[in-house]
Amino acid sequence: MPHLPDRPGLAEYQSYVEQLEVERGFAHQSPRDKCLLLGEELGELFKAIRKAEGLAIDATSSVGSVAEELADVFIYLCAIANRYHIDLESAFREKEALNHQRSWAVQEGLFDTAKAPADEGGTDDQDR
Repeated sequence: MPHLPDRPGLAEYQSYVEQLEVERGFAHQSPRDKCLLLGEELGELFKAIRKAEGLAIDATSSVGSVAEELADVFIYLCAIANRYHIDLESAFREKEALNHQRSWAVQEGLFDTAKAPADEGGTDDQDR
């Protein structure tokens, strides 16, 4: 089993995931395969968040913790970056340098959680 040092950096996580994939027989999977699997993991993360937020979920479904699902998403993110030989730390720093040049404006009401008046008394799509 590959060794992950205490307090690893992103490059060490990426190396660890690369080694794990070889050990577990996943190294042959394409970027497309990994993206589809990432999509599945995102769905599991969303379900874990729904549960954590007290929203209705299927009582018969197995739901991991938010922490577990975030870890799975991170593993797939590293795997996809590895297939394109992307150093995630460098990519993050380069993208943040671009983001620092942008201006950000918050639109009022964009992320309000209160129901709109038209929704009162109707079906809440979030609980389906």
